Amino acid sequence: METAILLISCPDRKGILAEVTGFIAKNGGNILHADQHIDFQSSTFFMRIEWELDGFLLPKEKIEEAFRPIAEKFGMDYQLHFSSEVKNVAIFVSRYDHCLYDLLYRFKAGELPGNLKLVISNHTDLQPVVEMFGIPFYYFPKNRENKLSVEEREIELLEREGIDLVVLARYMQILSDRFVNRFRNRIINIHHSFLPAFVGAKPYHRAYQRGVKIIGATSHYVTEELDQGPIIEQDVVRVSHRDSVEDMIRKGRDLEKIVLSRAVKWHLENKILVYDNKTVIFN
Repeated sequence: METAILLISCPDRKGILAEVTGFIAKNGGNILHADQHIDFQSSTFFMRIEWELDGFLLPKEKIEEAFRPIAEKFGMDYQLHFSSEVKNVAIFVSRYDHCLYDLLYRFKAGELPGNLKLVISNHTDLQPVVEMFGIPFYYFPKNRENKLSVEEREIELLEREGIDLVVLARYMQILSDRFVNRFRNRIINIHHSFLPAFVGAKPYHRAYQRGVKIIGATSHYVTEELDQGPIIEQDVVRVSHRDSVEDMIRKGRDLEKIVLSRAVKWHLENKILVYDNKTVIFN
């Protein structure tokens, strides 16, 4: 069963919900999911609505044109997606393998609704792992001198393969502003800490030294400002004085896998809206 999905944001005012649902109803659509949120501080309305295309009176290619007068009336920013459109995904990884293994398995098992097209790395350590899953592996070694030229080759590859989403699975390189701008709100990173606390190197060691009782992981979209992009998902796990640094690292890596996979899944399911360096995550 194919569905259509509308993601909407606009200034809040009366009548938005009635207009959107009325548009679907008058064209014979059966609404499957509808979720909305109002940010009262900014008076902004957000909505995700999904409906069946079977029996819908408008053909897919005519829906956006027909909806446009409503969007203009309410000053909407909107996205129209279809469940049949599967996003192409690329994973960037360095030497840490836990997030990569997890994502490879989830794509292989069909838990993530995307098409994993390729893996890019600045090391060859994980090439056998990737190829074991039948995924093309590309090696792009980087250093300070060749970084921009290598990124240009990576961008060419991603565009040639029609990549819609880039996932940084513990990729230990900072992307240039040019790269980030090319894939705005389409690069997801996992940070091995509960941002904004304990940012930077060796967060688990710093947490251990502080005697913290919880540790966390954060998944976010990448922006030009390091580790300051819109947060998609976070989670925590309890630790105690009995946990060593190694215990914290093990627990933290388990969290990283879960938090990253959730963020990737929600993006692929068109459940995220970005605004003011924040996100709305729809059910």
